[in-house]
Amino acid sequence: VAARRRWPLAAYCASLVPATLLPAFGYGSGLTGLPALVLLYTVAAYRGLAIALGTLLLTVLTYLAGDGLGDSPDSPSKRLVVMLLAVAVWGAGRTIRLRRAYLEELKDRAARLERAHAADTRAARAEERSRIARELHDVVAHHVSVMTVQAAAARKVLSADPDLAREALSAIENTGRQAMTEMRNIVGVLRAGSPAELGPQPGIGDLPLLVEQMKEAGLPTSLAVEGAPSPVPAGVDLAAYRLIQEGLTNSLRHAGPGARAVVTVRHAPRELDVSVEDDGPGPATLSGQPGHGLVGIKERVALYGGVLSMGPRSGGGFEVRARFPLKDGQ
Repeated sequence: VAARRRWPLAAYCASLVPATLLPAFGYGSGLTGLPALVLLYTVAAYRGLAIALGTLLLTVLTYLAGDGLGDSPDSPSKRLVVMLLAVAVWGAGRTIRLRRAYLEELKDRAARLERAHAADTRAARAEERSRIARELHDVVAHHVSVMTVQAAAARKVLSADPDLAREALSAIENTGRQAMTEMRNIVGVLRAGSPAELGPQPGIGDLPLLVEQMKEAGLPTSLAVEGAPSPVPAGVDLAAYRLIQEGLTNSLRHAGPGARAVVTVRHAPRELDVSVEDDGPGPATLSGQPGHGLVGIKERVALYGGVLSMGPRSGGGFEVRARFPLKDGQ
């Protein structure tokens, strides 16, 4: 019995010999003793169902065989009580085993859920970092491009036309402030209880201001809105604005002097179309690998199930166009 935890099956088999032979010498059945019941319980609690059932059957057969070898066999009622006791002890062992297996399964399930939660958290953090990187790139790239063009213009006219140079410097100051405001809006959400006043994210409704900003930067830009304007989901609204912003920034950088840009927003019941076209003679495509801005545009449009096209126009210049599907009622 002392070795039952380490070798339960071996200890049980060793107990069968005295349980069978003792009744033949007039000592009564060994099955009713506490050691035999403890060993039966241990096998049922620490071994599989097949071995446990075999042990129960062997226990009953051993008892019946030993009882038959004795001088005074047990009465039928006593045999029934002994067998019921064996079944009860066996059932208690199986219950403990099932309970232990259930607790182990709960532990494994909790561990799997914890690992899955940790993986989801890491994925969410990576997605948030990617989103913030896209937002920061769009804000910084656009405003820095405008400021660079304005600074170059101010330098050229500083001696000949100081008033015009001051206007360019004023535009640089305003653009820098707008960039700081938008960056605070983006980064401020990362700081709990940030005292910074956060404004709403830009959207299609802010395009007139963007167009005016591009005009001040030296890119003649016009805005055309087709269809009845209607509210669109916030994510699509921001994605459309960033696409137009990146398209205009690209035109400002690469279209060349004398180029003009046209922004078109077309509202339809189930879709939103936006485009940026310029007629500049500059390079139709960017050299080398696509920049972060173009990659960000593709990711934004794909995120909302949109279709993106960009490339040189047949009549000259460059075009960026996207179509966002909208659900009914949006």
